[in-house]
Amino acid sequence: MSHGLNQVLLALFRPVQRLPLKFHYFWGGAFAGLCNGFPGYRKDVVTVNLSRSFPDLKYKEIKKLAKAFYGHLGEVFAEAMWLGGCRRNPAKLYRQGLVEIAGTDGLENAFAERSVMVLDSHFGNWELTGAYMQAFCDRVGLSEHDVCVVYKRLGSGLGEDFCRENRCAVQSADFQGYIESKEVLRHAVAHRDERKIYVFPTDQFPYWKATRHEIPSFMGQKTQVMTGGTALAAKLDMAVYYMSADRVGKGRYQVSFRKICDHAAQRDPLSLMEDFYALLEEDVRRNPANYLWSHKRWK
Repeated sequence: MSHGLNQVLLALFRPVQRLPLKFHYFWGGAFAGLCNGFPGYRKDVVTVNLSRSFPDLKYKEIKKLAKAFYGHLGEVFAEAMWLGGCRRNPAKLYRQGLVEIAGTDGLENAFAERSVMVLDSHFGNWELTGAYMQAFCDRVGLSEHDVCVVYKRLGSGLGEDFCRENRCAVQSADFQGYIESKEVLRHAVAHRDERKIYVFPTDQFPYWKATRHEIPSFMGQKTQVMTGGTALAAKLDMAVYYMSADRVGKGRYQVSFRKICDHAAQRDPLSLMEDFYALLEEDVRRNPANYLWSHKRWK
């Protein structure tokens, strides 16, 4: 499908995206019900992941947790759709109260000294990452051009264009910080004399071309990981932070940043990944429904 036709189809979506968030939660709830019903969406993957991660839970408790996860997944998609209706209008995002930034001093101070690698995950609503970082920039007086959000390109052209428009909805039309993963090294080296905040999704199972490493435990299981983000941070001696987007209520995410290290060049990239997964595990155990359990994290 051509890019021009994609843009026409996306334009047809926009009036729907501008409808109130309550409307989107309605269809998101229906979607969640279908995912949790028969035959469901990856129910076997969700059940196995939850059972292995929480071996002390009984089957009824696993089913209850799976239902809560699907409810969260429906809200993730509803909020992502609604975000597209905030096109070039971050004030609408703030009026809704969807994003709350909880403390910025550590990350703000680190960025005053050097570039920062922010390690992101599928905890919270990963489709709102651009909105989280725009809220951070607006709060501390930084420019959107100080931030680069790394992403993995989708196979579908329409899906790729749709996600790009939604994820970058509150940024300006000339935002250049949405960087494909295979281009991020080239981009970072070209801009090594500029301070940047790189937001790197870090908890996927290694892509088929990626070099695989193993950490001893995440949720009680040996876990294969990629070290692309931490290796880049070490190469350019960035500070490294962990980003948490905790769902504290329906339509409310509290975003915080926790320091992993000040100088990544002094650390082994794999050890940085171990620290990242330790922090992620703390979040997941505290709020398990907030994580993407349908992802094939362990294979």
